[in-house]
This record gives sequence, C-alpha cells and structure tokens, in this order.
Amino acid sequence: MLNAKWPGSEGASDAEFALQLFSGLIVFTFFGDVVGRAPTLISDQPNMVKKVIFPLSIMPWVSVVSAAFFAGLSALVLMAGAWLAMGKLSVHVVALPLVVLAFLPVLLGLGWLLSSLGVYLRDLGHVVGLLLTPLMFLSPIFYPVSALPELVQGLMLFNPLALIIDSVRATVLHAQWPDFYALAVYGCVALCVSLLGAACFHKTRRGFADVL
Repeated sequence: MLNAKWPGSEGASDAEFALQLFSGLIVFTFFGDVVGRAPTLISDQPNMVKKVIFPLSIMPWVSVVSAAFFAGLSALVLMAGAWLAMGKLSVHVVALPLVVLAFLPVLLGLGWLLSSLGVYLRDLGHVVGLLLTPLMFLSPIFYPVSALPELVQGLMLFNPLALIIDSVRATVLHAQWPDFYALAVYGCVALCVSLLGAACFHKTRRGFADVL
C-alpha cells in the first residue's frame, strides 16, 4: 500500500519489502518470546519449586520449543509467500534448519540465565521488556546491514539477531547459501552462552525455594 522498496532491490516486486520485513520479524519474535518470558518463568510457578519434584531446568526448553513451533508456522507462511512472489523456492532453503540450529543455544542459554536471575531480581522482567524494543530497531529488520555505514556494520557482529536474520533472508528470499563459516563461529559462541546459562541456573537453583 505504501509502495515501499527494500534498499538495494528497488526493481523488485511490491511483495519484496513485505517478505524482507516479515523474515526479520519472525526471528525477532522468536527471540522476544523466549527472552521476554524467561525472567518470570520460574517465579510464576512457585508450586513447581516448593511442592512438586520437577526438573526445573526443562522449563526453558519448553519455552523454546513452544516459541519454535509458532516460528515454524511463520516460516512456512514466509516460504509460501516467497514461492508466490518469485514463482519457485530455491534449493538453498534446505540450509534453514542449520541457521535455526545455530540460534537455539543462544535462546536456551539466555532462558536459563534470565529465569534463574529473575527469581532473585523481580524487576528483571520489566528491564528485559524495555531492552527488547530498542533491540528491534537496532537489528536489521527494517533495513539490510549493507545499508548501514561501515562502522555500524562492524558493530552488528555483537547483535545476536543480525547474522540469523541475514541467513534466513539469504536462504529463503535471495537463493543464496548462508555464510557457513560465520554460522560456525556463531554456533560456538552460542554454545558458550548456553553453558554459561546452564551453569548459572544450576548454581542458583538451590535458593529458589527459599526466595519464593
């Protein structure tokens, strides 16, 4: 309706902008669902902590799987839209699970970390909610990384969503393979985040019952 064009693809169809935007929003919503719920994941279930013998470390897994289900449905809509807009889907779509696989340890690690800290810091949920909004605009959702100044492009390396968004767009919309080397490095860092979050969760879980 606004006849908006994606930077660098002004000659593309009118659906191009919507698909580019939707692909970025899928990743951000996936991330936001997990991270936004994490600080209250344990504190909202005191009976699970005090009265029921339950493996609490599973709760971040449940949150990630639940968010992944809806992200998967959105990804199917994205692929259907790309097929209608471009007339076909490229074989590069088969690399999409690898992108998700590199992203999952970050979500799990942050889920464990924030859910454990949220028991002791009750305002953490409000802080995380406030941080998610600027993160949306600081991520390449409404624009490609290539449209940014070179200095800012370098800073995008520290954005946990930038590479994943670019990789989703490459595989589904641009008929390109993702940067496998960058994904491998990202996966190693993501694994470290996951281990750190798991260690923090297991170290602090002993005090959950006393605090709640």
